Amino acid sequence: MMGDTLKKGFLLGLGAAVSGKEKLDSKLKELVDKNELTVDQAKSVMNDFVNKGEMKKDEWSTKQYEQTNGIAKDLGLATKEDINELRARITELEEKLHEK
Repeated sequence: MMGDTLKKGFLLGLGAAVSGKEKLDSKLKELVDKNELTVDQAKSVMNDFVNKGEMKKDEWSTKQYEQTNGIAKDLGLATKEDINELRARITELEEKLHEK
C-alpha cells in the first residue's frame, strides 16, 4: 500500500520532469531561433536542468530508502542488512563447529 503511494508520487514527479524538459527544450529552441541565445548557452541551460533533476532523484531515493527502513523497523521486519548480518554470523559459527 505504502509502496504504491511512493511509486505514484515518483511517477508523477517523473512525468512533470519529462514534461518540463520538453517545454524547456522547445523554449530554448525558440530563443536560439530568435538569436536571443547561442546553441552553447541553450545546451548549458538544458544540462543544468538535467543535472538538477539527477540530484533530486538521488535525494528522493535516499529519503525513500530511509523511510522504508523506518517502516520495516516499526513493523519488526528484517531488512536485507539484518539478514546478511545473520548469514555472516551463522557462517562464522558453522566454521567454528567444523574446527572442533
